[in-house]
Amino acid sequence: MKSIETSRRNKTLIQSKSMKVVIIGAGAVGSSYAYALLNQGFVRDLVIIDLNHQKAEGDAIDLLHGMPFSSPMNIWAGTYEDCKNADLVVNCAGANQAPGETRLDLLEKNARIFKGIVENVMKSGFKGIFLVATNPVDVLAYATWKYSGLPHQQVIGSGTVLDTARFRYLLAEKFKVDSRNIHAYILGEHGDSSLPVWSHVTIGGKPLVQFDENKIPTDAELEETFIKVRDAAYEIIKRKGATYYGIGMGLARITKAIAKNEDSVLPVSALLSGEYGHADVYVGVPAIINSSGIRELVELKLNEVETKQFNTSIGILKDFISKIF
Repeated sequence: MKSIETSRRNKTLIQSKSMKVVIIGAGAVGSSYAYALLNQGFVRDLVIIDLNHQKAEGDAIDLLHGMPFSSPMNIWAGTYEDCKNADLVVNCAGANQAPGETRLDLLEKNARIFKGIVENVMKSGFKGIFLVATNPVDVLAYATWKYSGLPHQQVIGSGTVLDTARFRYLLAEKFKVDSRNIHAYILGEHGDSSLPVWSHVTIGGKPLVQFDENKIPTDAELEETFIKVRDAAYEIIKRKGATYYGIGMGLARITKAIAKNEDSVLPVSALLSGEYGHADVYVGVPAIINSSGIRELVELKLNEVETKQFNTSIGILKDFISKIF
């Protein structure tokens, strides 16, 4: 009994710890993420770093002016030195995805700047958790792990957390159910080779095909739903030039799991070390996230079709990793 009480007390101490987050990149994604953090109130110190220091200062001041409507928070424009005692560094820097451009097309642009960013962060003495949002996120999360020398559990990519949110939203719309009552995952690359894990979709604990026997979806309807998920970024980019609100909220959700030591299962980009039959590649899979980063991966049993699709996605990512390592 005493050990259980001690465990609970230690977990509470971790949950109540003041958290310092550093955002690198004050573009649309970084700014949206910062705004999401301000509204959710579980971060105490927020530092914004950008090559355009005035833009970072402007964001900090603008956010501070919202303080009367939020929880107390210290926000400032900083430098890489501020990473030294940070709990979490979130890299949102890099080029945006242009119309007609895939996430993997961004590799050459963004890989060039990542090495310098990671080296500057590590020079500060940083020992916390890296969260990568820049695309292609799976490849750049792998690069961050290699460049930083940190344990892989402390390097996380945003992975398919947004793809999965889009998937759950569309399923919720189709079946008229609160999206929080739907369990479903998109796995693989955060990009065109991602895959829906239909075999594990449940609504209120019931398998998808059993939820409403009068409205059992056809294969064509399922495929249409997934295509909307897969192509969502292209549709948004076509209309407004970039996506940022959804990923900003996704990054905030991952941050909350870390800040509150939640042990939450989220589909992030993580290093495989034999799971799903693969190793030495970062890819979107369910993982248990807490204050130490990735506690462990949750390995889903995929059917034959899903396994083939997942293997294809892994092959694409490994090919692109080989281009920079």
